[in-house]
Amino acid sequence: MTTEQRPLNTGFGPETTAREVIEGCDLTGKIAIVTGGYSGVGLETTRALAEAGATVVVPARTQEKARSALAGIPRVELETLELIDPESIDGFASRFLTTERPLDILINNAGIMASPLQRDARGYESQFATNHLGHFQLTARLWPALRRAGKARVVSLSSTGIRFGAVDFDDPNFEKRPYNKWQAYGQSKTANALFAVALDKRGEPNDIRLSPYTPAEFTLI
Repeated sequence: MTTEQRPLNTGFGPETTAREVIEGCDLTGKIAIVTGGYSGVGLETTRALAEAGATVVVPARTQEKARSALAGIPRVELETLELIDPESIDGFASRFLTTERPLDILINNAGIMASPLQRDARGYESQFATNHLGHFQLTARLWPALRRAGKARVVSLSSTGIRFGAVDFDDPNFEKRPYNKWQAYGQSKTANALFAVALDKRGEPNDIRLSPYTPAEFTLI
């Protein structure tokens, strides 16, 4: 039996900051991974987690940009990851699993938005491949570390872009219809939310709980 997901009614809203959300939480000794954790919402997430005591692994596509942005934040480990490249995902996951550390928090934050039509090496549309498929593969590869944590949390960042379109299961890669960058983005964000809901059912027996999160609900600091 799985429990129905319901609003938590936390009192958080558009003016809430990352520090306010995490206030009172002691994450000393916890390990977190934040994809894209060196810019925008991701950077503030990394900062808040680190200030609460967590060690934060930030896999980045652009190393120099990430190193500069993360300077001065304690307990941050910079890694390499390209979400549109399956081999890069496997490589990062393998390196993390080799450390035999538990993974307490995985925040699937990185993504691209409204980009021109591009396809990855497998032929998948780039926004769907990066925003959804990349995080799907990453979560699956890191599953042993999530289980090792005993009680892990995975956050899948969606956005109000879900209003732009559902997942077109008949043509997810725009091979039969004209490409629309906003529909493609919306499809990928809808997939993020569906992924969280479906995987939560599979993760609950192992105390791995997932949730979709729309960053527009909170204010950066």
